[in-house]
Amino acid sequence: MTVSLQIQNLAKRTPAIRRAFLRNAKEKILGKKYELSLVFIGDALSRRLNRERRGKDKPANTLSFPLTETSGEIFINMAQAKRDAPRFGEGTAAFALRLFIHSLLHLKGFSHGSTMESEEEKYIAFLRRSA
Repeated sequence: MTVSLQIQNLAKRTPAIRRAFLRNAKEKILGKKYELSLVFIGDALSRRLNRERRGKDKPANTLSFPLTETSGEIFINMAQAKRDAPRFGEGTAAFALRLFIHSLLHLKGFSHGSTMESEEEKYIAFLRRSA
């Protein structure tokens, strides 16, 4: 059996996030067979990836990159997530989960806009109820 969700922590400080929640979100949005790499990172790597892959010279709170139709990778910058969370009225861990769902939807093919925001809220509500 292959592992469909690989998690790596390269960030200095990461709040406790339940792996079961991450796995459930990934399977609900992308399916069980989708191969996903999730990496928690800091500002330096986030800035480098954002510059190299998107041409933006600043750290992002999350980056998602499809590799194939059935695989992709997500990078969540915990330093930026910690800075951004208060603007959304959430703690760092809750905001990181929101970023994860946001990135999953990008990998599914969604672009920013009201449809994506609606899908985010739908999945967040569903996953919190099932947690």
